Amino acid sequence: MTIWLAMLLGFVQGIAEFLPVSSSGHLLLLQKLFGVSEGALFFTVMLHLATLIAVFIVYWETLIALIKKPFQKTVLLLIIATIPAVVVALLSSKVELFASFFAAAEAGQYLGYCFLLTSVLLLLSDNIKHTQTDENGNKVPKKGKKMKDVTVTDAVVIGCMQGVGVLPGVSRSGSTISGALFTGLNRKTAADFSFLMSIPAILGGAVFEIPGAIETGMSGMHWTTLVAGMIVAGLTGYFAIKLMISAVKKKKLWGFAAYTAILGVLILIDQFATHLFF
Repeated sequence: MTIWLAMLLGFVQGIAEFLPVSSSGHLLLLQKLFGVSEGALFFTVMLHLATLIAVFIVYWETLIALIKKPFQKTVLLLIIATIPAVVVALLSSKVELFASFFAAAEAGQYLGYCFLLTSVLLLLSDNIKHTQTDENGNKVPKKGKKMKDVTVTDAVVIGCMQGVGVLPGVSRSGSTISGALFTGLNRKTAADFSFLMSIPAILGGAVFEIPGAIETGMSGMHWTTLVAGMIVAGLTGYFAIKLMISAVKKKKLWGFAAYTAILGVLILIDQFATHLFF
């Protein structure tokens, strides 16, 4: 792998980890396009850790507050929201039926369909409207929940959406923000909760893949190539978080929905007709 390809993959990881377009789906697609195989797993794990630093930087004040009071409600809700993804990870490694399905997904068999699912979730997210009846019997917009109002049920629903986001092509941020909006969180809280959830998700995913990453190793990849990819991933991840928060608040996810829909259709055409990459 050249340093320029590593930087390209780092850029895609940083952007796609937090924008609702699926980082795992894009890395899988680029690895197919460029024929990347050497050190791919180790490199991917390190890119994920680099993007995690971006979350720490953006939410450092919130994280310090959570660390100072680790037994507060928000910490409990984040733990609860992480459980479904852990269950999915265990099923994919311990139960043959699920293991076969996820192996096929990670090979790209369902990549086109998963990008289309991301598109549907994003379109729904932009059009969710919660209403309530006022004293005159008229339906008026309902104010979304703030972080202090999030319930255990909300956390479970959002967590289940994160479990779906494990599939390559399904955006983790897109699915969790959609789940948060479905449960009635306001748009800012939905984005914040999703990004805070990414911390245990990324850490857990890295820990889960570390044995395989160590086993395969860097396979001849130079350390400067690895560092270059990580730096680019971290920097682009930081700006992607800022951009995503703004897009969610302004209900401007339709562009990402259009992009993932087009990408999904192109992949399906290749899988069923042209066979250039799949």
